[in-house]
This record gives sequence, structure tokens and C-alpha cells, in this order.
Amino acid sequence: MVQTTASRIQEIFKKQQSFQWTVRQTNAATRKDKLARLAKAISENMQEIIAATIQDVQKPSYEVFNEVGQVLGAIQHIGNHLEQWLQPQEVPAANPLAKAFMVYEPKGVVCIIGAWNFPFTLLFHPLVDAIAAGNCAIIKPSEYTPTIGALAERILRSIFNEEEIAVVQGGAATAGTLLELPFNHIFFTGSSRVGKIVMRAAANHLASVTLELGGKTPVIVDRGVDLTRTALRLAWGKMMNSGQTCIAPDYLYLHTDDVEAFAEAFSFWITASYRDENGQLLSEDRTQIINRIHYDRVRSLYTDAIEKGATVLSGGEFDDINLLVEPTLLINVTPEMKIMQEEIFAPLLPIMTYTNVQEPIIYVRSQEKPLALYIFSEDEKFVQETISSIPSGGVCVNDIMMHNTEPNLPFGGVNHSGIGSYHGIHGFKEFSHTRAVLKAAANPYEEFMMPPYKGKLEMFLQNNDQ
Repeated sequence: MVQTTASRIQEIFKKQQSFQWTVRQTNAATRKDKLARLAKAISENMQEIIAATIQDVQKPSYEVFNEVGQVLGAIQHIGNHLEQWLQPQEVPAANPLAKAFMVYEPKGVVCIIGAWNFPFTLLFHPLVDAIAAGNCAIIKPSEYTPTIGALAERILRSIFNEEEIAVVQGGAATAGTLLELPFNHIFFTGSSRVGKIVMRAAANHLASVTLELGGKTPVIVDRGVDLTRTALRLAWGKMMNSGQTCIAPDYLYLHTDDVEAFAEAFSFWITASYRDENGQLLSEDRTQIINRIHYDRVRSLYTDAIEKGATVLSGGEFDDINLLVEPTLLINVTPEMKIMQEEIFAPLLPIMTYTNVQEPIIYVRSQEKPLALYIFSEDEKFVQETISSIPSGGVCVNDIMMHNTEPNLPFGGVNHSGIGSYHGIHGFKEFSHTRAVLKAAANPYEEFMMPPYKGKLEMFLQNNDQ
């Protein structure tokens, strides 16, 4: 991987600082045209994007296709609504003769730092929001996915000059150089640990931030639900990208009496998806753990749990050569185990059990606020009580992760799981400054504001008493 030098990054940044004043004047038609050209380039390079992603991390081509499709869908949604979003939004004015508006103006020069688990989407989705809002942007792909990073640079160079949109390459040193610059906004996707570093760096320049982080996303399964359907949803959530998803189900709360039936249904779906007619595990539809370091971390979480008393209900097979982990259910899990203290980011699903449905509510809200909360229940009262009792970035009821696909909903965390949100108008606003504009009333009011003040206070107090 070629690393962009610090001097080169500073050169690009200075160009964008100057050019931002041109970009901010662009109208909806111009910005939509840029996004349309970007969508065309993405579509024309679809096969290369799929191949590059697979080269960086072995994953099913269909999953990569869906990942790219999310970006194309975002561009289409913006194209359908951008003119409306750019219109001044009139709000009631205290003085009926005045006019009050909110207008959305670009933040200026923004930095977008992508992540490796969805190397295309997590780079391009925030970028299209930044373009829609009229910003210049410097983006840094993950150093773990250099092939997709190089392709992203080639695609963007075919459409934009670096004074407007530029890609820089490198690892932690490159990120450190970027964070020293006085960006107007920083958009970071990654771990909470690095998110704190980004936030501290942004504070030096009083830059606003969007932190898309993660955490331990809980699943609470009420009694009386269809366990076969529930197991299918959770099996898919742990299968997709091998659980390397910030909103993948991280741990599961089941009633004690439902564990056996759920485990049987979960095993059925894993077998139907991953095993051949001889019962052998297949690999072509599974995503590898990104690298040996992360694979060893996942294995250590599993080993620690087993050593401390957890047992395997389903799965448990590790492929050390291809860095593959079979979707695995663990029971007899306790909060003291490392697997319940760290975000797993792998297809391991610990199960906690309850006899009183209040138990999972009490436990989950004692933890850091998660990026997502998944509730499976046919009891609307329980659903509403759980939502009101447990804060989270987003919620899915009787499903998982699908709130991420709805362009009209904001996607983001809260506190430890993130700051800010994007997708649709929420991403447009995240990369915009909401500016207040007041057009003065026709009637003069200087006589009430200017000295001499003698008698004015008494007059107003007397009028208030009447």
C-alpha cells in the first residue's frame, strides 16, 4: 500500500480550504449531477469493486453486491429529495411581521475515515451525504483493505479534482496527520477506543464530529414468539459478514424454557445454509475474519468463556487456515467472561437466560448504551416498556439490522456507541450547519430598545399587571 505523505495531505487540505467557497455555492442540480456521475462510475465498476473486496477479505460476492447497492440507493434517495432539503425552512417568528428561516449550509472541509468491515459502504455512504451538503472532503480508506482503497481512489479521481474530493492512503500515521488539521467536521467509523482519540483531536480545532462506533448489541426474546423465525433472523445476523458488523446481535437473552427449542432452530438454519449433503461445512458463503490478529482475539474470547464454564449449544468449529468461524451458540455465560465485556465482532452468540422478563431489561440498561436494541415479542406493552427502559442508537422489533436500510430513519449511536447520525436527510443535516436567518419586521422598534430608558420598565410592568 502506498502511503500518502504528510506534506501531500497538507497540500490537498490547503487546496480544499480555498475551493470550499466555490463548492458551497453549488445548487441542487449541480450536486445531483455529481452524485449521478458517481453512481454511474460505481455501477460501471461493480465487478471490480466486488473483486477488490474479495481480494482484501474473503466474503461472498452477493454480500458485496448488497453493500454497494446500499450506496446506490442512498444516491437515488438524495436525488429525489435534495431540492426540497435545500429550500429555506420557514419557522414561526415571534414578531408576526418578521420572517424567520432555517437554511442548511455546508460545513466546509470534512474528513471521512472509513472502516474495514464494509470497506466500500462505510467510505462512500457518508461521502455522498457530504457531497449532497456541498462540502469538500478528504477520505481515508482502511489500511486493512488496500485493494478497495486504491479502487476507491481511482473511481473518485475520474469524477472529482482533489481540490474538492481526495483520497489519502495509509494507516495510523496517516490518520494522525489528518487529525492534526483544522477540519470543519470529522466523520469516523470504528471502535470506541479510537473514537475517543478522534474526539480529542477534534476538540483542538473545535470541529464537530460524527462517531459511528458500536458496542454490545443485545437481543431480548420474549415468551410466546415464533422461535423458528427468530432463530432465522439471528442466524442470518451472525452469518452476514461473519458477525463483523457494528449492529450484529452481540448477545441474546432467552427465557430458560426456550433455550432448547431456539438452539434446535438455530442449528437447522446454519446447517441449511452452510453444510453440504454430507454435513461438511462449506466456505464459499462465509466471510473470513479480517486478519490473524482479529481471528486470534475471537478465539481467545471463545476459549476464555469455555474455561470459565460456558458450554457450546451449537457450532464451535474454527478454521485456523482460512480464518473462518462457524456460527456458534454459547450457554451458561456470565457477565465476568471476556465475551460479555468486549464487542465480539464474530459469529459467536452468547446466551443469557431469564425467568422474569424484567431481568434482561435491568441488565442491559446497566451497560453502556448500545448502537442497536433488538426485541422479539408479540406483546406491544412489553415492546414499549423495553424501548422506554433501555436507551440505544436504534431499535428493531421482531427483526434485526433492518433499520439500517431505511433511508428515512437516522442511523447512529448514543454516547459510548456513537455521536451523531446519518442516512437520508439526517446525513445531509449531519454535514450541514443549520443557520438561522431573520428578516426584520417592517415596523420600527428602535424606540423600545434605545435609551433613554426612563419610564419604559414601569410601562411594561404596568401592562403585564393588567
